[in-house]
Amino acid sequence: MKYRQCGSSGLQLPVLGIGCWSYGGGDYWGNQSQNDVEAVINAALDAGCTYFDTAEAYNNGDSESAVGKALKGRRHEAIVGTKVLPSNCQPQSLRQHCEASLKRLNMDYIDLYMIHWPIHSQAASSLTSEDNLLKNPPRLDAAVQMLEELQQEGKIRHIGISNFGVLQMEEILGLGVNIAVNQMPYSLLFQTIEAKVLPYCREKGIGVIGYMGLMQGLLTGKYKDAESVPPNRARVRHFRGDRPGSRHGEAGAEKETFEALDKIAAIAKELGLPMHLLAAAWSVAHPDLTCTIVGARNRDQFLDNLKALNVELDDETMSALRDATESLMKKVGTSLDLFEHTDKSRSW
Repeated sequence: MKYRQCGSSGLQLPVLGIGCWSYGGGDYWGNQSQNDVEAVINAALDAGCTYFDTAEAYNNGDSESAVGKALKGRRHEAIVGTKVLPSNCQPQSLRQHCEASLKRLNMDYIDLYMIHWPIHSQAASSLTSEDNLLKNPPRLDAAVQMLEELQQEGKIRHIGISNFGVLQMEEILGLGVNIAVNQMPYSLLFQTIEAKVLPYCREKGIGVIGYMGLMQGLLTGKYKDAESVPPNRARVRHFRGDRPGSRHGEAGAEKETFEALDKIAAIAKELGLPMHLLAAAWSVAHPDLTCTIVGARNRDQFLDNLKALNVELDDETMSALRDATESLMKKVGTSLDLFEHTDKSRSW
């Protein structure tokens, strides 16, 4: 396992981490065996894949509980990241939610505690319907002050953010807080952070965790057309905005998405690689990406994903993959928010 440093924070992450959204089971991903969760986490620790990414919003906290149970006896080997929703960032509420996460995780401290989305009314409106919160969203400065208090108390070790654009990073850094990590969507099918976010994070010494590295299964090659993709995974701007559960309302880029997938599949076939390993290896290869998180529902799936670390891509292949996705990147555009209309992006 290779590790990369998150700027000057002292936090070091493996280049491949485990996304734990499905753990605990729920409506989005369906049932999840706790035995399989424990098998994945133990195999990951054995392989040096020490970062586990969860959130209070994942399966109503059940993901955190599942991770905590699986890490019993091996907590000291792991780096655990979890997230608080911006709607829960009023200072006392933030403290309560942090302590609730600690209780579910059955841990004394959280290695990396992240604000899940930027704190403003637009982000809050997509996550809560409470009138008071929508009219009076939490203040970023007050939230940061509480995060620093929790850090001083030893309840969290590193402060992180998720889905923050450059302007939002400038705002939070202007408060004098040390941000270890910004977690952003990044994959062969969504490279938007390369233009501004990655250079800014490199300049400011902020680590970057890429999520949706396999685009929720699209980059495994299992879906041959848009109609075969489960509705809850077709909510992103790559798909038509009139699909069930979608909020963005845009035309989407279904033609370009599946044309890109066909080209990526052809490159993978020529290399003798499964598409998902090629896609994961491509993300891991970016030197400005500290860690790429991918999900694993069972031990065999994790061990298969681990093979991506043995894949080295030459310049010709990297260039071919960029050519394969160029039309899609132009169609998707520059908005950092995968789920909302470009004009209503929560990240800027």
